[in-house]
Amino acid sequence: MIYLDHAAATPVSKKVFEAMVPYFSTDFFNPSAAYLPAKKVAHDYTEAKGVIAHAIGAKASDLIITAGATEANNLAFTSLTVDSAFFGHTQGRSAKPMFLKKQNPTVLYLITEHDSVRHVAERYGGEAIRVLPSGIIDLADLRSKITDETELISVSLANNELGTIQPLAEVARIIRDVKIDRMKRGIKTQLLLHSDASQALNLLDINVARLGVDLLTINAAKIYGPKGVGALYVSHDARLKPLTFGGGQENGLRSGTENVPGVIGFAKAVELAKEHLNGNRKKYANWRKVLLSELQGYELINKKHMLDNFIVLCYNGIDAERLVFLLEEQGVYVATGAACAASKGVKSHVLKAVGLSDEQIAGSLRLTLGETNTEEQIHQVTQIINKIIKNEYFRIKQS
Repeated sequence: MIYLDHAAATPVSKKVFEAMVPYFSTDFFNPSAAYLPAKKVAHDYTEAKGVIAHAIGAKASDLIITAGATEANNLAFTSLTVDSAFFGHTQGRSAKPMFLKKQNPTVLYLITEHDSVRHVAERYGGEAIRVLPSGIIDLADLRSKITDETELISVSLANNELGTIQPLAEVARIIRDVKIDRMKRGIKTQLLLHSDASQALNLLDINVARLGVDLLTINAAKIYGPKGVGALYVSHDARLKPLTFGGGQENGLRSGTENVPGVIGFAKAVELAKEHLNGNRKKYANWRKVLLSELQGYELINKKHMLDNFIVLCYNGIDAERLVFLLEEQGVYVATGAACAASKGVKSHVLKAVGLSDEQIAGSLRLTLGETNTEEQIHQVTQIINKIIKNEYFRIKQS
């Protein structure tokens, strides 16, 4: 197997799994219980949160543990002060919540965001910020769309389909200027910056202060940790509302018995990611050069400002979904875009936003490198892809 879809999922590393095992069996206690073994587990849980928080320049008390990035992204939007009376429902069996829009939206979000940001932003009547053909945020468009009612702006640190790294510090500077102007005019409306950094934790040196974010989503499942575990960094300026109610865990924002094994695994995965960050980046950048030099007949979609392990290619006139099937037959696993979109047969809103035609989108492949790969595999996969592409063009020509 040659696995080139690490943006969709990563295997749990051996060291991560070993760190988790005791908390499934011998140290299985509920952290809220009063006896000593449970208190030890509670201590280990807090220590693990501290390790995760430290990796992004925060404290354990700044993190809310969630069941993954989707929940963390949704939780970030509870910072909005909008009244629930603004919500209504459409009629019928497939009723969906709708938002009765104000004249000016309170939410701005990057048009290329993951659906877990995009869909919740739309429910709050959010307005999309454009991107340039490179996939980078259009800062002029951002400035033009901020109004005195804007409360939350959501811009991912690195895109999940193109790997595009956004200039968050520049976005934060714009927001600071707006807040200063609001203060001078006596406008007290909050203005927060949220970022989904799920794809970036093991490939970028992340610090919440340097980025200037108020809310930051991170995810264990993308860094060789367990699935179903994520976290939301929350600054002192942000005030959230709980999505679940019960025992008051996670500062009252995420009630329920803590996922101790998951958080222990998350912490170990973070430790390993930080330890190997620079080495992995260099390795993936070199492998990327090899792939691009040996592959034939492609158009490169993401050319700069992206994570080192992302390669997005377009083979004009060839159906990428068919390529995925043909490559799977050869033991090679790649993607056509975000896994959640591909499984529904939906065209990528990300590739559309950067100006690709329907034909280009239909022929686009996403390859994401990771720790399961070797240099030998990189050379092997270029030969396999080139052979399949040659056969496909011959087949199309003959038909």
